[in-house]
Amino acid sequence: MTDAQQVGRRALHAPARINKDKKKEPDVTQDFPDEIAHLDDIKGKLDDAIKQANDSVEQFDKEYMDTKRYMVEHHGEIDPHEMFQNELALKQIDSRGAFAVEIRDKLAKLLDSPYFARIDFREASKETPATFYIGRFAFSHANELLISDWRSPIAGMFYDCEVGPAGYDAPAGRIDGELRRKRQFKIKNGEMEYALESSVNIQDDILQRELSHTSDEKMKSIITTIQKEQNLIIRNEKAAALLIQGVAGSGKTSIALHRIAYLLYRFKDRLSAKNVTILSPNKVFVDYISNVLPELGEEPIYGMSFADIAEVQLEGIIHFKPDKDPLETDDPKWAKRVRFKSTLDFIKLMDEYLTRMPESVFEPSDYSFGRFCAKSEWIQNRFAAYDKHPVKRRLQMIADDIHDRFETDNFMEEPLPNTRAVLKSLTAMLKVKNTLSLYKDFYKQMNISDKFVMPAKKTLEWADVYPFMYLHAAFEGLQESQVIRHLVIDEMQDYTPVQYAVMNILFKCQKTILGDFGQFINPNHLHTLGDLRQIYKGAELVELNKSYRSTYEIITFAKRIQNVASLEAVERHGDAPDLIYCRNEQEELAQIKGKINTFQSSENVTLGIILKTNSMAKALYDVLSRNYEVHLISPESTTFMNGISITSIQMSKGLEFDEVIIPAANNETYSSQYDRSLLYIACTRAMHRLSLTYTGELTRLIGA
Repeated sequence: MTDAQQVGRRALHAPARINKDKKKEPDVTQDFPDEIAHLDDIKGKLDDAIKQANDSVEQFDKEYMDTKRYMVEHHGEIDPHEMFQNELALKQIDSRGAFAVEIRDKLAKLLDSPYFARIDFREASKETPATFYIGRFAFSHANELLISDWRSPIAGMFYDCEVGPAGYDAPAGRIDGELRRKRQFKIKNGEMEYALESSVNIQDDILQRELSHTSDEKMKSIITTIQKEQNLIIRNEKAAALLIQGVAGSGKTSIALHRIAYLLYRFKDRLSAKNVTILSPNKVFVDYISNVLPELGEEPIYGMSFADIAEVQLEGIIHFKPDKDPLETDDPKWAKRVRFKSTLDFIKLMDEYLTRMPESVFEPSDYSFGRFCAKSEWIQNRFAAYDKHPVKRRLQMIADDIHDRFETDNFMEEPLPNTRAVLKSLTAMLKVKNTLSLYKDFYKQMNISDKFVMPAKKTLEWADVYPFMYLHAAFEGLQESQVIRHLVIDEMQDYTPVQYAVMNILFKCQKTILGDFGQFINPNHLHTLGDLRQIYKGAELVELNKSYRSTYEIITFAKRIQNVASLEAVERHGDAPDLIYCRNEQEELAQIKGKINTFQSSENVTLGIILKTNSMAKALYDVLSRNYEVHLISPESTTFMNGISITSIQMSKGLEFDEVIIPAANNETYSSQYDRSLLYIACTRAMHRLSLTYTGELTRLIGA
């Protein structure tokens, strides 16, 4: 059996990590016999529903095969009309069959864990309370709603209200009353592991239990532990742009995904998974979060990067180089150019240029064809009238106008130029022929020519890609999305103001934008949360300051590196971080191997060995892979898996591990203020255990 298989086997059979001071578990059978009986009843009804769903699926399969067989056997005898009707029938059967499979699969998931909460609510106008069980999906049997979806209005009371006066906003209006009871359950494999009454601060108890579990290779849903402040974000329907500034481990990505799940439920008639996309830092992160929406019964959403968008928009127009790693690039002039283009002032400079650009690049003259003529003044007026459109789109519209005008005046039905010929003549009146010429002119006119360098012919540096697209939008136009109705942007601090400006052109839709301006990974990005708020002036800003990922000891240690005043740790205790001095690199490697061996004999599932750069991660991977089954997470990686991962700080963003080892935590590797942010990011990837190894002098960034 391999090391990885041993880890996986331990993960399946290991108990959850629970605080040592946990109270004695109640006996569910003895203390909650009514709940055991209710669960048995629900499971019986779910079994019946699953049997019916299976029968439906089998019936649709049979109908489909029978229709297909009939079409094959009578192929030569069927007239085109009947063939069309049969093909239409096949599509309908296939669609209904797919829906039946979806229902069956949801019921199967419910059978494993039908619900996680119960509330008893008495409406003000009624004498007796009604009982509601809350689960991942709604379940009805014999026209009776037995389980309410966690996203339903009434389920919101579970997250927002304590026992006592309560209420919720129903489609018909506000309903007030009294919450008489709150219970929470853990049901796994159809068996009730525990039941807790709300009188003992149920949320804190359940939260402690769930946070104490080991991590997994996929992010999980948090519907059983959603906190009140998180629920407000998830159920926010109206914000055109919602900015979530969340400290490390605050669950901001998970909250954003649950918000998408809520909106898909709330607006199912006009919003589907294909209308939502997420912009994320890398493909590993996309893989890591890929299970959350399917776990909640929704289709997965498409993920992409800023580079993906640029490739689509600039195909056939210009090439570009991928971004350089600032930690492994010693080029002060390049760094200066990147810093210059990362500010809000740079957008203002481009906007200043664009205000006079249309008139400076287009110099109309009379357009004549035979006795027909469009005067330059008239063309100029039409050009100004279409000022909401890109320059070249304006010329197309003017060409249409000229063609229509000539046709109206053509009483003698004389030959006329087609629209394409008119457009060709108008295009010849442009003093700038393409966006690259315009982009070069921008730097020349603004007296900043030293800030633009092309690494190769018709090829841009990465820092120029989105500024180029910004001018291209004004000159030729971009391919604006007609499909996406909600855009999620994760790691908001890693993108520049001009990138956001282009996103606002491409995606005129509702946005959820999240990240942490305390976790910068690019020292050449100078923008702030205040700059982002200027770009999204009407946006709602919410701040999440409580970290749920790491133990109290790890968060306290991380605050010694970067004193985030607002950062608040959940009271979940564990071992203090280890600071391990090594006399030389050989001893440091031996210490790391010792930590790996300890991890492999523990109940933990994931170990992250996080180095400062990608090249440092690759070098350690080459050494450790000789003796251990390890996984390198590099910019080319696409998946996240359990076991031992070796990666850089850049690639670890958004991920979490049961244990983290940070090698080379010395003053040579981590010394600058920028390194402070990097070390803080690395430390806050750890859930339960953190170790730092070093030779020489321990980094002075770790305060007392």
